[in-house]
Amino acid sequence: MEPPLLNNTEEIAALYRELSQFPSLSSACIGPEITTQYGGKYCNIYTEWSQRDLERAENVKFCRQYLIFHDSQSIVYSSPSGNCTEIKGELLSRDSPSGAQKAVLRKTSNSKGEEKQFLEVWEKNRKVKSIDLSALEKHGQVYEDDQFGCLAWSHSETHLLYVAEKKRPKAESFFKPKAPELNVEEELRKTEQKEKAIKGEQFVFYEDWGETLVAKSVPVLCVLDIESNNVSVLESVPEHISPGQAFWTPGDTGVVFAGWWHEPFRLGLRHCTNRRSALYFVDLTGGRCELLSDDTKAIWSPRLSPDQCRIVYLENVAFGPHQQCSRLCMYDWYTKLTSTVVEIVPRKSQGEFTGIYNTALPERCWAADSQRVVLDTAQRSRQELIVVDTLSGTVCSLTKGSPLGSWTLLTIDRDLMVAKFSTPSRPPMLMVAFLPPAGKEAEVNWVCLEESHQIQEITWNIHTLHPPPELDNPHYAGLDFEAILLRPTQAPEQTKFPLVVTPHGGPHSVFTISWMLYPAVLCRMGFAVLLVNYRGSLGFGQDSVASLPGNVGIQDVKDVQVSGMQLPLPS
Repeated sequence: MEPPLLNNTEEIAALYRELSQFPSLSSACIGPEITTQYGGKYCNIYTEWSQRDLERAENVKFCRQYLIFHDSQSIVYSSPSGNCTEIKGELLSRDSPSGAQKAVLRKTSNSKGEEKQFLEVWEKNRKVKSIDLSALEKHGQVYEDDQFGCLAWSHSETHLLYVAEKKRPKAESFFKPKAPELNVEEELRKTEQKEKAIKGEQFVFYEDWGETLVAKSVPVLCVLDIESNNVSVLESVPEHISPGQAFWTPGDTGVVFAGWWHEPFRLGLRHCTNRRSALYFVDLTGGRCELLSDDTKAIWSPRLSPDQCRIVYLENVAFGPHQQCSRLCMYDWYTKLTSTVVEIVPRKSQGEFTGIYNTALPERCWAADSQRVVLDTAQRSRQELIVVDTLSGTVCSLTKGSPLGSWTLLTIDRDLMVAKFSTPSRPPMLMVAFLPPAGKEAEVNWVCLEESHQIQEITWNIHTLHPPPELDNPHYAGLDFEAILLRPTQAPEQTKFPLVVTPHGGPHSVFTISWMLYPAVLCRMGFAVLLVNYRGSLGFGQDSVASLPGNVGIQDVKDVQVSGMQLPLPS
């Protein structure tokens, strides 16, 4: 028996419109803790979401805030604070360490369509600074991406650190007509005001960093003095690297950043955690630049602990698979020693920790004790939250006893965690919990702040598959893989569903049991959808990742074929 498929284009469009209305959580920020006159504590959680606006043919961003009353160990009461508000023109925003001020990088267009960037500082109910960065002509466009970009307050809250494109000399044609000659005084004044253009270089090609980083070629670190409005470009960064992901050192005496090598070429950094890079420190008092990590590896996502003593970061082998199992490393600011907290995991059986697979650590990932780090990572076909003790190296799941699905940490501050949870049949939900004391992490109690409705018409499960003996990889024998099956719920038992089989891209990537718009639409149309995590996918151990290079187009393709043949579909 074959079920009826939805094939009316207007009905399909209406279904897509319906499912497109579920927003996605992108970020969260926890405001200062406030104590009432009766001793109660509460704080504000600011969240940013995105949603498809089909009429405007764009993704729109909006914010919503929530009030959390707590006793520093558990949530006592929570409630949304007002309705959603659309965010326009904001490229970056960061609260100051005390929460008293907020910095915003904003993009605007004038009546001529010319774009400008402004750096704003807000305090209480007013804007106290609005600086036209384009008019200062100290640098090019400010980077707002999550690869290089940053907007970091100094600990003293007097300076802002950000990354921008290096200012290029002006260029013009050899044949540009000259203006009428002026007298000596006017000519001198004009020369002082206008930078001399280089002739014949208006079409010089500048290599950029490629996908999602087009026109970003030579980033520079910039510091804004909020009081004087003066912007200075740090000159001590080595010319052979591109700096990014920067933050202030203890005492605001310098800046720590990740630096990526330009050689052998820039093109191809996004989604490539194997590009040679290292951790650096620029001393603002002496002007020197110091290497803090091994410069033969690939490192990213440096994060400073609340006590300003330790920096954790992720590390991969340079020039290996573009994404793979990563080490979690830690640099002690005062002893100058580097240690490996979590090693690369070759392979583990089901139910055990399979390693760290992460494109970035959350901007805030440290617990209040400055000893534990919280992050999310793929664990086979699931996305889980884990807590790592940086002293012992022990790893504990924070979502093992929670509903099955995919979890993403948005932020943690004063041990209050804000996370996103979803499944293939449930759009994203906003979750909060306090991190329990060390050794009691399994007792975490998650509270839902923004619930989404379960889509009853979709049923899903995870299937573990094994390649037949003739397809087993002789160098990495015994590897299994998984596939996520979505199928319509309301159908007779003997129904045969038309099947859509989908491998992920990468090739080193992974499908997790999270909300995905297109598979959900296909499933609601009457298709079964099979999402295959073939051998070589992330989350299954480094051996699985290493088994694919040299076998791309063979091993992955055969696994996709096997999954369609082995899977016990309803029939």
